[in-house]
Amino acid sequence: METTPIILERTFKAPVSKVWKAISDKNEMKHWYFDLKEFKPEIGFKFDFTGGPDDGKQYLHLCEITEVEPEKKLTYSWSYDGYEGISFVTFELFPQGNETLLRLTHKGLETFPKSNPDLDAKNFVEGWNHIIHKSLKGYLEK
Repeated sequence: METTPIILERTFKAPVSKVWKAISDKNEMKHWYFDLKEFKPEIGFKFDFTGGPDDGKQYLHLCEITEVEPEKKLTYSWSYDGYEGISFVTFELFPQGNETLLRLTHKGLETFPKSNPDLDAKNFVEGWNHIIHKSLKGYLEK
């Protein structure tokens, strides 16, 4: 049974080209997201990173780019090493004059083990809210 995906929207005071670069260039991403060893916005490109609660277990995230439309859409799979389940994260960009509406969708969270409270949907909601509304906003609008 598919649950309702997480969907967050935010309008940034930045042009699409700047927002796209922020979500697709590893040198930009390290300032607001994760410091990735490598990242290329190319279908089939695989990347990983470690993250988790500040005071808890750290998880190896395994990701693969599944969709790329430059300056419009970027989707990648999101799973955890050693755990069942796979989800998908999509960033969509919509120009609004000199600003950009970003829509983040994270679906498939119901495929993660219910027995692991770290993988509960509420933690993803909290994490994405911080990443989009604080970290990315602060980076783009500084």
